[in-house]
Amino acid sequence: MFLGENGVLQPATGLPFTHILKPAGTSGFESLPLVEWIGLALARGSGLEVPDNALVAMPDGLPPALLVERFDIRTGPQDTLMLAMEDMCSVLDLEPKDKYTGTIERVARAIRPLSTAPEDDLRLLLQRALFAWLIADGEMHLKNMAILKIAYPGEQAFRSVRVAPVYDTLTTRVFPRLEHDRMALKLNGKDERLRRSDFVAVATLAGLRAGDANEAIDQLLQALKGAIEGLVFPAQCLYGPHAEAAVAKVFELCRGRVESFD
Repeated sequence: MFLGENGVLQPATGLPFTHILKPAGTSGFESLPLVEWIGLALARGSGLEVPDNALVAMPDGLPPALLVERFDIRTGPQDTLMLAMEDMCSVLDLEPKDKYTGTIERVARAIRPLSTAPEDDLRLLLQRALFAWLIADGEMHLKNMAILKIAYPGEQAFRSVRVAPVYDTLTTRVFPRLEHDRMALKLNGKDERLRRSDFVAVATLAGLRAGDANEAIDQLLQALKGAIEGLVFPAQCLYGPHAEAAVAKVFELCRGRVESFD
């Protein structure tokens, strides 16, 4: 989609592709945009970088859709930066169909030599994986993680290569047939019943100190608690009983995992 300066949203046909519009699904997935909006809001509240986004009304009485601004393009005609986003399937030289293969450890090993700030990015990966576990996000696969490369005019190499902002994050367990959804990628050999020791083990294997790993974990836990309790969204977004039930389940799952994490 293209969002003009006048606030009009229209298909990006012959216009810059600035935003992604994600409409609601059917058969129990009517509240998908709302649940993803909550996931992005909780990620931002937890201190993670996320793209700008909003819930937007749809015609004909349809549920709200999620509008997400692209972060891998220039900000305007005067912006001369060169940007390239590469998802982790590509980084690991895997086919898209293999997006559920691999482990968080393998992702960490790939990030360390590529990143221009490896310690910061490994800490970020730790927090991103922990966040996915705490909100019961079973879709943090290799296509939903990426690195963002930035080059400046006249330069022959990327000056910045960093883990990209969080995108496509949501509580998958609230949807039909996903009630027992697990982590998309294994961590310390596990995709369920994860504990603090599992995250610390992976972090130290990636080269972080245990003390720094625990600090990053505590920081995200505390921030996520505040984000859960402080989240406010327009009541009109609760489109019907499906949405109300989904939102209640999201908060039940998130609070339960945060409170029981040890």
